Amino acid sequence: MSDSKEAMIIDGKAIAKSIRGEIKEMTEALKKEHNTVPGLATILVGNRSDSAMYVRFKKKAAKECGFHSVDVNLPDTISEEDLIKEVKKCIDDKKVHGILVQLPLPKHINEHKVLSTIPDDKDVDGFSSGNIGNLCLKGGEPPLAIPCTPAGCVELIQRSGLETSGKDAVVIGRSNIVGMPMSHLLRSMDATVTMCHSRTKNIKEHVKRADIVVAAIGKPEFVKGDWIKPGAVVIDVGINDVEDKTKKRGYRLAGDVEFEEAKKVAGAITPVPGGVGPMTIAMLLKNTLNLARHHLGLPRLPLRSKRSFRDNSEIAK
Repeated sequence: MSDSKEAMIIDGKAIAKSIRGEIKEMTEALKKEHNTVPGLATILVGNRSDSAMYVRFKKKAAKECGFHSVDVNLPDTISEEDLIKEVKKCIDDKKVHGILVQLPLPKHINEHKVLSTIPDDKDVDGFSSGNIGNLCLKGGEPPLAIPCTPAGCVELIQRSGLETSGKDAVVIGRSNIVGMPMSHLLRSMDATVTMCHSRTKNIKEHVKRADIVVAAIGKPEFVKGDWIKPGAVVIDVGINDVEDKTKKRGYRLAGDVEFEEAKKVAGAITPVPGGVGPMTIAMLLKNTLNLARHHLGLPRLPLRSKRSFRDNSEIAK
């Protein structure tokens, strides 16, 4: 870890831009050599401004990489049955390799039932039981897609030249989207992992022992600067609105970590915004590309670096 007085700031925007450039090149090669363009279908239900904004970002990034895009916009009054029919249309579309249903869905729709309709080989979010199961198993078949935010965190760590093997890691938050898959990815990278959550006692003491901290609890500035072990790596997944009357919009964005204080102690830290956020979309694109490669019978692009592992059977994840 760094011995400098102030942490290295991990630039998620720059790393995500580099990954998107790599994906664009590989997409052009796939089209030239196999006459196939990765296809991403995005299903948006209702008119939530945050969901619509996320979908716009994803569509823009997909276009920049040369992907084929299918946009399905549906009213929030749609029935669960009709939504599933729309999902199945995308499943049957041979030009679509990945399907994304933007969450949350309206309350009258069972999210699990809808998402379970998507087969593993078109599950671009990596949330299916098959993909999650293969992610968690040691050895065996690798998942066809990996949850985007945890995958982005791994890329940030690896591309910043930070070591995980033999390190003590603490993941704060146990969601299916971030905390759970993140803990398994770190374990597979030879870290010793502790998962903390809302019922964990003395979270501060766990964090103070950690060489790597991944904060994904959804509480602004929950992790204080004096909790951080000197030289630790801090990956802040949180993005929260905090009232700030000095700002034109009346609020500012804050992560789950007290950034200004933590950066004085940490060896490396992600900012909010500009850290994990841009990586999530980049990894969505990488998942889409991998699913297109799987469709063609081509080897997938691994997430994890070989140098982090002793057991080569796990490298493919």
